[in-house]
Amino acid sequence: MTDRRRRTAPARRRGRIRQITPRTHWLLLSVLAVTLSTALLLQGYTHHMFGISQDDVTHARGRADAVPGRVAHGGPVIANAAGAPHTVQVEDRTIALTFDDGPDPTWTPRILDVLRRNHVHATFFVVGTEVVDHPDLVRRMLADGHQIGIHTFTHPDLARLAPWQRSLELRETQLAVAGAAGVTTALLRPPYSSKNAALDDADWSVLKQADQAGYVTVLTTQDAEDWQRPGTARILANATPHGHAGQILLMHDGGGDRSQTVAALNTLIPRLKAHGFRFATVGAAVGMAGPVQRAGLGDHLQGMALIAVLKTGDWAVRLLAVLMYAAGVISVLRAAVVLIAARRHRKLRTGRRGRSWGPPVTEPVSVIVPAYNESAGIEAAVRSLVASDHPVEVIVVDDGSTDGTADLVQSLRLPGVRVIRQENAGKPAALNTGLAAASCELVVMVDGDTVFEPGTVRTLVQPFADPRVGAVSGNAKVVNRGGLLGRWQHIEYVIGFNLDRRLFDLAQCMPTVPGAVGAFRRRALLDLGGVSDVTLAEDTDLTMALCRDGWRVVYEEGAVAWTEAPASLNALWRQRYRWCYGTLQAMWKHRGALVQRGAAGKLGRRGLVYLLLFQVLLPLLAPVVDIFAVYGLVFLDPFRIAGLWLAFLLLQLGMGLYAFRLDGERPGPLWSLPLQQFVYRQLMYLVVIQSVFTAVSGSRLRWQRMERYGSLQAPPGTDLPGPSGHDHTTAAPYGGPPRPAPVPVPPAGHGQPAPRDTTQWY
Repeated sequence: MTDRRRRTAPARRRGRIRQITPRTHWLLLSVLAVTLSTALLLQGYTHHMFGISQDDVTHARGRADAVPGRVAHGGPVIANAAGAPHTVQVEDRTIALTFDDGPDPTWTPRILDVLRRNHVHATFFVVGTEVVDHPDLVRRMLADGHQIGIHTFTHPDLARLAPWQRSLELRETQLAVAGAAGVTTALLRPPYSSKNAALDDADWSVLKQADQAGYVTVLTTQDAEDWQRPGTARILANATPHGHAGQILLMHDGGGDRSQTVAALNTLIPRLKAHGFRFATVGAAVGMAGPVQRAGLGDHLQGMALIAVLKTGDWAVRLLAVLMYAAGVISVLRAAVVLIAARRHRKLRTGRRGRSWGPPVTEPVSVIVPAYNESAGIEAAVRSLVASDHPVEVIVVDDGSTDGTADLVQSLRLPGVRVIRQENAGKPAALNTGLAAASCELVVMVDGDTVFEPGTVRTLVQPFADPRVGAVSGNAKVVNRGGLLGRWQHIEYVIGFNLDRRLFDLAQCMPTVPGAVGAFRRRALLDLGGVSDVTLAEDTDLTMALCRDGWRVVYEEGAVAWTEAPASLNALWRQRYRWCYGTLQAMWKHRGALVQRGAAGKLGRRGLVYLLLFQVLLPLLAPVVDIFAVYGLVFLDPFRIAGLWLAFLLLQLGMGLYAFRLDGERPGPLWSLPLQQFVYRQLMYLVVIQSVFTAVSGSRLRWQRMERYGSLQAPPGTDLPGPSGHDHTTAAPYGGPPRPAPVPVPPAGHGQPAPRDTTQWY
């Protein structure tokens, strides 16, 4: 065992001891999601379900058979509606000024100023949502000696609501007043109400329910009709009593522009005082004792909680709107940058085919295949490597497989293939074992579930003609594309991974050479101490380390490898969980690149920032964006929300079409892209959430093997003679003269231990 392996062994043991799978974060996430959804539901109901509007005031009046005659022809203040109803008239020469639909931050203070200058007290029928937004104005009303009545929470037509909704409207408004000012009130004015004679049976049912809840209903006798904004002179004419009878005068301090109301009040109050009228609150005008009382502690606390929740909802909506717009802008900019970079990368690579990276690279290559229980696909993988049109030696490192992987490879007797067995120590250890055994300066690393095309190795190593290049990323493609899950991963590989790699190549900040198909300079890896096992994403960690060491890492899209993708959601989850968590580990490990110069600085300030923004932060926001999208569909403009979603879908489709064209792929699978947004996307951002919580909690995961399905096939013409064939010579690894076939090594099993290092060539 080398010194480096001795140093890393304790770290592996420590990692195995501490393998904690966090569970409480899902509970926390659920609580946050429910809390946010509840806050948005309340915010949507209170701000968008109904609106302060007078459009329905003139709705057709229904039958009035149930309305008692003494109410229809009585006074505007109605009590005991559910029992023996009685009404009260306002005293002669008395005006009870009433204002609806406030408090409004602009007009209510101005109206209060007018009333204070004229030493007049009025009654304000407040809307609950406005009380929540402006509790200080309610406190000022009470401090100035005015009375408070409720005008429901969201200003709906109560006659059109179910009984439970009516109760909710009244109760929430009362709690809002209690939370804002510490008082409760017995005065109610239903929205869209007017005079007694306008009551119908539906209205009467509202008054009876309100009476059972302890409210006295206050209607009007005179309407200034200021909500129509007919002009100051017209408001004055409408508000001036004819005769000396007392009036409950309806005006408005909220619900729109009330400048005409303020101007009319400045003239109306002195004029009516000059004609012998006095002004009083509703309670004083009808001799009602104490309609406004101090709230109990329970109501006050509940009201404060209600205000806090609704304000949080308002804040959340504003913040989410900003985040959505920011995410949208960033996503569009990213799409534009990626597409421009992909086009430029294609042009540069096309040009390089003419002038190349330098002299053709013809030197032999060592191909390392780490394998753990890969019997389903290892034969196809190894046969494809042997069929390469570039000289290779293939080193299969069996990492303690229990399914006969090593025996299977040995039984193939393929030329230039060596099998090394070791106890299970993890993929990084297997790669380091292969690296130590490699005899070539150029090394290709390939997973045991991956098949190369004949020209893949040759194409992959050509960039090494440039001495600055330390690693090359190939183009991994999904081979098992059947079913939606296979199509979605195929789309992700082509659009996401390969487009991003073109951008990283141009920006000289490649963060990952994939384990499925990547090439390296052996001396560059040895200078780093080999492949680190500190993170689960050993390929990302290794690539970042090379960048920080000053090596150029490039992308060669022509080096195609075919790999098996997970065929079940569970397998996909485990794979992406390991990838994402390992990437987070690698980002944290190499965070120092953010402040470095040169190649390391490019990785830090370009690559790491890009990964943080688009692979961590935006996915973390995705659940919130989805919740807000549902909120927008329900409470805002559904056509606008649907239009935005369609626009982003078309943007992704455009990127997909271009990416598929660059990769020479048929665009047929893109039909499933819309469906991908409803299942696959959610799974991917849940993976990010799980990974972030795991990292924050300090838990560690072990290297996990993906389930193999045996869908890989060796390229045609690679059925080389095995032990039962007639060819008893084995070609030299790099195309030299044939040499005698080696003595077969008995396969492991049947009580015979396998040799630790099988040095013969097969």
